Amino acid sequence: MEKNPVIVEFEALPQNQGFARAVAGAYCAAFDPTVEELTEIKTAVSEAVSNSVIHGYEKKGRGKIRMELSMIDRDKLSVKITDWGKGIADVKKAMEPLFSTEESGEMSGMGFTVMESFTDKIFVESAPEKGTAVTLIKYLDTYYDV
Repeated sequence: MEKNPVIVEFEALPQNQGFARAVAGAYCAAFDPTVEELTEIKTAVSEAVSNSVIHGYEKKGRGKIRMELSMIDRDKLSVKITDWGKGIADVKKAMEPLFSTEESGEMSGMGFTVMESFTDKIFVESAPEKGTAVTLIKYLDTYYDV
């Protein structure tokens, strides 16, 4: 059962990566996470938003990103980052370490790897020209009571 769901939409601009981190941090603060948990959540959110801006919308800034945050059960945080950009043709391939469709060589191809290392579960849904939704699940050491 979801508790305290929050939905925020913002423009797919690089500077909104910091905004998304701040929103995720503020939301999580109510559940008394450890400093490490908070840092991990903010880093994973930052990577997901960055992927949407850079790959989903190809740095064009024309589009929206939706971030949905909620607690599931008593100790499980869910953050879903959705864009309606370019989409991913092969999600399995895209999630391989060092894989990148960005041809300039400026990107590390480690976005999904970072997200996976800082969360407990990650789910990616995507289709070409329809966008991408990345759901990050993080178990917290503290328990939230309604």
